[in-house]
Amino acid sequence: MSRSLPSSQDSKRLLLRRPAAADLDFLVDLFSRPELVAHRPDPTPDTLQQSAARLARDIDHWDKNGFGRWAVEAEGRLVGFGGVTLSSDFEGLNLSYHLHPGSWGHGYASELVMEALRAAFLTLEAERVIALARPANPASRRVLEKSGFTFDRDVMLHGAPTGLFIVTAASYKGRRPA
Repeated sequence: MSRSLPSSQDSKRLLLRRPAAADLDFLVDLFSRPELVAHRPDPTPDTLQQSAARLARDIDHWDKNGFGRWAVEAEGRLVGFGGVTLSSDFEGLNLSYHLHPGSWGHGYASELVMEALRAAFLTLEAERVIALARPANPASRRVLEKSGFTFDRDVMLHGAPTGLFIVTAASYKGRRPA
């Protein structure tokens, strides 16, 4: 993909910005929360090294591709990470997001997903975006479906059944405002 995203952008309530090394403490805290990792096949919280590697991958993805997962801020504080990245396992860009449990229930996930889709289809000119949600995480599935994703099929991911959801450029264009 030859297009890129700006290093930061605002949505209605969120600041979406390129992640930075200074985000590590937040990321360590985020992925140490049992309620956040509960939907993984192995619900063990991440170590400091795993969180540092995750952040390094996010920063590297931006460096190599000009886009990636954003650090997400609301009211001047970090609330999560999310956006689209190149998928190594499936056709299309991969949408993913993780929000701090203290920010759940405020509509941030839906707002983030809609901004990620807008960036994927209108700026990056993607043909397809995929997202993965485990059956044990119905809230994530609801966010995806509300945002225009449709269930495609079940896949095995890291040894656990996972729903593969898709939205295409054609179906997105039918949803966006004129």
